[in-house]
Amino acid sequence: MDVTQENFEEVVLKSDVPVMVDLWAEWCGPCRLVGPIIDEIGAELAGKVKAVKVDVDSNPKIAVDYGVRNIPTVLFFKNGEVVDKQVGAVPKSVFMSKLQPLLG
Repeated sequence: MDVTQENFEEVVLKSDVPVMVDLWAEWCGPCRLVGPIIDEIGAELAGKVKAVKVDVDSNPKIAVDYGVRNIPTVLFFKNGEVVDKQVGAVPKSVFMSKLQPLLG
């Protein structure tokens, strides 16, 4: 799911489940590696976790608001707060290990 500045609050901050927010850009090579992993996790954990994407070129305010300087960056939200983050392309297992404590 693509998130924009207009729906970020509703989709991410007001979510009743943890949210993985993948901040990426079309021109970013490592982002293209992370994207399919985020999609896969979102499908596997549907109903338990939301996995969304924010194109930083189209939605720069979100990146600025959360101090994102490098992409890909995946922010992990719970109850409207950033509780963890991962910068750079990493294996699926790294994302899963960061999600585990949020699933409680």
